[in-house]
Amino acid sequence: MLDFSSLLLAAALSGICLSVTMFAIWCTAPKAGFVLTVACGILVLVAHVILFWRYTKEPDPLLCQIVLALLSLGFLIICLSSMQYLGVPGYRRAVAPTLAAMAICAAVTFIGLDGVGFIITYATVTALLSAIGVMFWINGSHDRRILLVVSFLSGTCAVSFALCGMVLLGRGQWALAAAPDNWAERLNSVVAVACMTGLGALTLSLHHLQAQIELKAETMTDPLTGLMNRRALTSLYGERSFGPFMSVVMFDLDHFKRTNDVYGHPVGDQVLCRFAAVIKKYARTGVDAFRLGGEEFAVVISRMTDERAYDLASKIGVAFGTEIVATQLGPLRSTVSGGIGFGETDGRRLDDVLAEADTALYAAKRAGRNCVISRKRTGKAEPVKPALRSA
Repeated sequence: MLDFSSLLLAAALSGICLSVTMFAIWCTAPKAGFVLTVACGILVLVAHVILFWRYTKEPDPLLCQIVLALLSLGFLIICLSSMQYLGVPGYRRAVAPTLAAMAICAAVTFIGLDGVGFIITYATVTALLSAIGVMFWINGSHDRRILLVVSFLSGTCAVSFALCGMVLLGRGQWALAAAPDNWAERLNSVVAVACMTGLGALTLSLHHLQAQIELKAETMTDPLTGLMNRRALTSLYGERSFGPFMSVVMFDLDHFKRTNDVYGHPVGDQVLCRFAAVIKKYARTGVDAFRLGGEEFAVVISRMTDERAYDLASKIGVAFGTEIVATQLGPLRSTVSGGIGFGETDGRRLDDVLAEADTALYAAKRAGRNCVISRKRTGKAEPVKPALRSA
């Protein structure tokens, strides 16, 4: 026969180790708020386990109420940490029902129906764990293998708590005056220790995974404009073959060095951000924008004919020509030149399409700037002047 007290102490020790580890991780990475939330939830469960162990030795009605409240509260916090990690809104949907169940549990336990209190608490915990499993199953967008294991462990733990409640319900044990002790409770102790240890380890894995994703996003993003950078362009399209419905537009802000020299670099940064904002307005499925460095930008267009891609690039140029940046020297209106490179039926490499776009861009600058030029198969330049020009 399993030693019930030993199982409880093992659960408490495991929880303490996990929470200390998570607190240490959070101290090194404060942005990982869900790790701190999990650590707090586990500490509450550790307090529950310790007091429950005390309750098995010296039953007391007040202690029973505290024990049951801590059990529900601990899993509520862990449920909230899951919502926090997955970005699921509406914390009230978990908090309000749980607090209501805790209040009902305290009331029935106060009048001596502690067995009913245990049943209500086990049902509450089962619902919370089931919710965690469902959220990770539905909302997870990272490594599915880890998320499915989280769902499995949460579901298994939920079943073990449900069995505890069903045994009490089946036996009609409405008033216990002591801690419940049956095969379901012992099984739950083993399952809870195993599952909570596993969930704690997976929380660390999820934190590591999230940190990797954030780091990759940072290395792929231009910090000033929020657009993707040259590294992202190479990563996404370096191995792609550009077919007949793909193109690349290269943009270069006109006289940008003069803008920095006359108005200052902070104004120059505003101009860059304004152009990035214009590109974002025209972003859609199949349109990816990148800042290559300095005043150079690139837009990769997929699933569009040459004419539509050319029209989109021209609209971006016209829209940017209407943007006005307020400066100490008066309003500033800037323009942009663009060149387009196209894919082919047999496919082309990114470098070849960029080279064509770059050649067209320099042709636009030689043509007087503030225009978009496309060098088609005939090699003929086709400038389109935006209606509004810079002052």
